[in-house]
Amino acid sequence: MLTSAFFLLIMLVGVPIGACLCLAGIVYILDAGDTVLFQSFPVQMFGGVDSYSLIAIPLFILIGEIMNGGGITKRLVDLALAFIGSVKGGLAYVNILANMLVSSIIGSATAQVAIMSQIMVPEMEKQGYDKTFAAGITVYGGMLGPIIPPSVMFVVYSVLAQVAVGDMLIAGIIPGVILTVLFFIVIACMGFFYNYPRTAKRTIRQRLHTVLTACPTLLIPIVIVGSILGGFANPTEAAAVGAVAAVLVGRYVTKEFRFATIPQILLKSAIYSAVVLFLVAAAAVFSWLLIYGKVPQATAAWIQTVAKDPIAFLLLVNLILLVIGTVIDGIPGLIMTVPILLPIATEIYGIDPRHFGVVVVINLVLGLMTPPVGLSFFVASAVTGAKPGKMFIVTLPFFLICCAALVLLSLFPSLSLALIK
Repeated sequence: MLTSAFFLLIMLVGVPIGACLCLAGIVYILDAGDTVLFQSFPVQMFGGVDSYSLIAIPLFILIGEIMNGGGITKRLVDLALAFIGSVKGGLAYVNILANMLVSSIIGSATAQVAIMSQIMVPEMEKQGYDKTFAAGITVYGGMLGPIIPPSVMFVVYSVLAQVAVGDMLIAGIIPGVILTVLFFIVIACMGFFYNYPRTAKRTIRQRLHTVLTACPTLLIPIVIVGSILGGFANPTEAAAVGAVAAVLVGRYVTKEFRFATIPQILLKSAIYSAVVLFLVAAAAVFSWLLIYGKVPQATAAWIQTVAKDPIAFLLLVNLILLVIGTVIDGIPGLIMTVPILLPIATEIYGIDPRHFGVVVVINLVLGLMTPPVGLSFFVASAVTGAKPGKMFIVTLPFFLICCAALVLLSLFPSLSLALIK
């Protein structure tokens, strides 16, 4: 009880979540009176990041930074525009489709929202869209980032759950496509009530030129996902090759990447990677103390009194994680919940850990779009000036369809596992 109260207190006053986990662990050891545990504290932290799979995280982050500096994002947006054509609400469809293409490279919801808000929202405003709607739909498009591979959250989950990183990355493909299609349906339905402007017409020649110009940028996700699916490389190796591909495309195809920016790109990637990996190290200590305190067993006993079958359990987890995701970012949310919930899911209810991982990640990502915090809305607000609360209200149908997709994915594990060999 003392540990929980201390953890909530320091978290509410703004202490970073990684430090919260470590400090709460120290308070737990002092409260338990077993100071011998301090000897294992640094060992557990080091063991948490002593994993070859985690090298994929800084490499995926590096790919995103190189892509931003190489003008690749804008060409992917142009490619989406060429495919959509002149339809009512065309730029809204382009926004989602472009986010889907970009998500196969960036892999972070908040980073993707920040990047795409700068590109899509001003363009949609020029075409007559309401800024609040444009920013809100960009937020939901950014939700695809941690779902469609590569995904930093799936890599972290893989390490926490001790499952193959490649399996988790592949498991996100179909759910990502499903969400994209559902977003398209919402846009089409909303188009009956709102007079969305049409996209400017392009000739076949213009579209062909756009496709030929932008297609080389697709080499990056093809290299990453294709090498994993084809068995030519593991996710870490694929990420390394993808980084090289991003440099080559940015330097010799788009010709916007400059080698002089490499030190700055490496520094930004290193800072973000250090934050993520410290969270993983803190998670190792947190999980170790949870197991020592028999928290998973106590939680399992309570859940079994409420959920009698796997479906009921997953629906309960959806509610729990959605609430957690409203106040805690995705990766810290994984770190806090997976060590407790995963053993219950696999050992008591027989749920595939990869299927469970997809449900957990989508839940926590959706929490980034849910009040009272809604971190992604605040990121979009900082870039565009739109108000977070109004964004949520205007795009409420997207939130509801995401909840429906979560229920669908919970009921049908095959939607997550179909592509896994």
